[in-house]
Amino acid sequence: MEKPKVGVGIIVIKKQGQRRYVMLHQRKGSHAANYWGSGGGHLELGESLQAGALRELEEEAGSSVKVTNVSFLGVYNFTEMEPKHYVDISFSAEYVSGDPINNAPNETTDWQWFDLDDLPKPLFPPVAVYLKALKSGEKFFDSHVKVYKPDITR
Repeated sequence: MEKPKVGVGIIVIKKQGQRRYVMLHQRKGSHAANYWGSGGGHLELGESLQAGALRELEEEAGSSVKVTNVSFLGVYNFTEMEPKHYVDISFSAEYVSGDPINNAPNETTDWQWFDLDDLPKPLFPPVAVYLKALKSGEKFFDSHVKVYKPDITR
């Protein structure tokens, strides 16, 4: 029987004055091609959530990208692209320095910076949820598919 996988990701934020920018790239391949996303991927066995997100960022954007203030952003039960099902955990981090490089040209386009108030479309669903979390402060997002509703009349 298939079980959900664990995904980890990180949204890098660059502040310039009062404006905030996020680092995104467009996905290629079979899973969510053409959607804009952040750094992320599968959690590895024995790895901490934060370490997994930072490893994915380095694998996808290169080791020259330096971040600070890595903090929990949210958790999302991602079921909108069935039959895929992920429990996805994301972090945010403040950009310090370095130019991102595209370490996975077969999987993504080059990295770009986007104003948080002027984002590209379509956004990869978990990233859309986490950008909402950045603005709203919400931390938990459940699936809207196959929601369990207990019978409380007994």
